[in-house]
Amino acid sequence: MCRNLLLIFLFSALAASSFSAEAVPVDNFVLLDHQGNAHELYYQSDAKAVVFMVQGNGCATVQNALTDFKNLRDRYASRGVRFFMINSNLNDDRASIRKEAEQWSIDIPILNDDTQIIGESLNLTRAAEVLLLDPKNWEVIYRGAMNDRYDANVQSDRLQAEATEHYLANALDVVLAGGKVEVGRRDHAGCPIDFALANQQHANISYSKTIAPLLQENCVHCHSPGGIGPWAMTNYMMIRGFAPMIREVVRTKRMPPWHADPHIGQWQGDRSLAIEEVQTLVHWIEAGAPRGDGPDPLESVQPLSSKWPMGEPDLVLDIPGFEVPATGVVNYQFPYVKNPLDHGIWIKATTILPGDRSVVHHVLAGSTESNELPGREDNLFENYIIGYAPGAESYVMPEGTGVYVPPGGYYLFQLHYTPTGRAVVDESKMGLYFADEKPGNFLRHNAAINPAIKIPANSKNHEEVAYFEFYQDATLYTVFPHSHYRGKSSTFEVLYPDGRLEMILSVPNYNFNWQRGYDFIEPMMLPAGTKLIHRTVYDNSAENPANPDAGKEITWGLQSWEEMLYGSFSYSWVNETSDAPIHDRHRARTTQWVGFLDKNMDGKLMWSELPRNLKKRLVQGFKMVDKDGDGGLNVVELMDLTRKRMKDND
Repeated sequence: MCRNLLLIFLFSALAASSFSAEAVPVDNFVLLDHQGNAHELYYQSDAKAVVFMVQGNGCATVQNALTDFKNLRDRYASRGVRFFMINSNLNDDRASIRKEAEQWSIDIPILNDDTQIIGESLNLTRAAEVLLLDPKNWEVIYRGAMNDRYDANVQSDRLQAEATEHYLANALDVVLAGGKVEVGRRDHAGCPIDFALANQQHANISYSKTIAPLLQENCVHCHSPGGIGPWAMTNYMMIRGFAPMIREVVRTKRMPPWHADPHIGQWQGDRSLAIEEVQTLVHWIEAGAPRGDGPDPLESVQPLSSKWPMGEPDLVLDIPGFEVPATGVVNYQFPYVKNPLDHGIWIKATTILPGDRSVVHHVLAGSTESNELPGREDNLFENYIIGYAPGAESYVMPEGTGVYVPPGGYYLFQLHYTPTGRAVVDESKMGLYFADEKPGNFLRHNAAINPAIKIPANSKNHEEVAYFEFYQDATLYTVFPHSHYRGKSSTFEVLYPDGRLEMILSVPNYNFNWQRGYDFIEPMMLPAGTKLIHRTVYDNSAENPANPDAGKEITWGLQSWEEMLYGSFSYSWVNETSDAPIHDRHRARTTQWVGFLDKNMDGKLMWSELPRNLKKRLVQGFKMVDKDGDGGLNVVELMDLTRKRMKDND
C-alpha cells in the first residue's frame, strides 16, 4: 500500500513538472534574424530580462501562441524586457522563416539558428517553449509553457480558449520585482525539433581526418608561427587548449573574420565556414575535443614566410620607418616615396608587407604626378592603388584593368598604427607587379562619404547615409565598408534609374578589427544614373564594449575614437579605355559631395539641403545658378559654380 502511494506521488510530481530548475547559464552567441539583422545575446545586458520563444514554421502550437506572446511583448517591453524568437529547425531557412513571419504578421525578431548549435546548447526539443533569461548572470530562470494553454500536462485534444495560469507573466512579475522564481520549469506542448546529428555521434568525429584539415583550410593562414593570429595552430595540444575559445568565437561569429551576410551576394575569397563545418567543429569541441587515431596534420605547419606571397615584385618601395610608442595616441602618418622610375607603368597587382603586423592597423597607398614635395593635404585617392588591413595584404586588379602611374611624382601613403604595449619600429614595404601589356581600361576608385555625420550620445542604432551617382555606364568590382569603434552594421544598395532598389552587400555584424573589401565573383553592370547607396548604423551606447565614451556626440575624424561613414568602391567606366580616358576628377568630387548633402536622394540640392557657407554665397544668386529652374542644384550646375569660384580665386 505504501509502495503504491509512493509511486502515485512520484508520478504526479513528474507529470506536473513544477519544480525549481537549477539555474543554467547560457553562453554568448550571435545569430542573424529573418530580416538579416545581427543579434548578440550578451549585448542585451541593459535589459531587465530577455525572453525567447522557440519558433517553427507550420507549427500550429506556435501559431496559436503568437497572440499571447505578442501581448506579453506589448505589456512588458516598456518595462525593459526584450523579446525574441529562435528557430533551430533543420528544414527551415531564412527565406521560409521570413515568409512565415509575413503570413502570420510576426513583428518580433526570429533568430535563425541555421547551424543548430545554439538550439542544441539550449537543449531545445519542441517549438513554442519559452525561455526567460536573467541578464545579470545569463541564467535561465524559467523555461517551458508560456501559460496553461500550452502546458503538456493540462492541454487536451482541443486548446482551451483562455489561459487561467500565466506562467511566464508571473515569472516576469517576480523578476521585475526583484524576487526569485520558485517554479523554474514546466512541460510544454509543441512540435518536435529535428537535430541533424545525435549527440552520441559527436565523439566519433576524427581530429586527424576532419578537424585538422578543416583548420588547415580555414584558420592556419593567420594562426601560424609569425602570422597575425595571437596563437599558432601547430599541433593537437594547442587546439585542445584553445578549444573553448574556438567554440566561443565561432558562436559569436568573430571567427573566421568574414562578416558578409551569406544570403546577399557572392564574393571572391569567401572565408566563412559552411553550416556543416560549424556543426562539425563545435560538436567535436563539445564532445571533449577527442584526439582519436591517426597522424596530426598540424605538426607540419611552417612559420609564415616573410617572402612576397605572389612572388618577387617588379618594384619594391620601402615606406619610411616609424617608431611606434608602447602606449598613447599615434596620429595618422603620411609618408611618401619618390617614384624611382623614369617611365610610366601599369600596375596589375600589389602587396603590402607590414614591418610589424601587431601595430599596423591599415595602410592606404596612391600616387601623385606632381614633382613638388607632397604635403599632408595631397590626396592619395586621386590615383589610388591599394588599401591594406590584416587578412587583406594583396590585391589583384580585375581582368582587363589596371592603375597607371606616370613617370616622376611620388607614391603617397597613409598609415594607422595601434600601440600594443611595447615600442617597435615599423618598416613596411609595398610591392608592385607590372602588366606585361597595357590593359584595356583604368581601374577607378571612389567612396560614398559623409563628413557631416553626428552620432548622438548614448544612441544604440544611429544611421548615417551617403551615395555616389554614376554619371556614365560603369562596371562595379569591389565594395568596402569602413567605420570605427562604433560601427555596428553596414550595407551597400543599388538604386537603378527605373527606381528598382537592390541590396548588394550587408555586413550585419561589423567588426572594426577586420577591415576588408568584398570583390564580386561577377562584376555588376550599372547604367548611367545608378546610385550606389552606403549606410552604416552606429552604436554609441555603453553596451558597445569597444565604445571609448558613450556620453559624447561623435563627429567625423581620422582617429578610431572618432567616426567615419566611408564606403569605398572600385569600378571602371564602360566607355573609357586606356587609350581614351574620360574620367572627370572634378565631377567625381562634386558627385561625392552631393551624395551626402542630398538627403532625399533626388539628385539635386534644394535650398534647405545646402550647407550654411554656400547659402551665404547664394542668398541672392540661387536662381541664377539653378539654370534649369527646377528648384535645386544638380551636379553639373554645382560644377559650374565651383569652377567659377576657382577662377575668381585665381
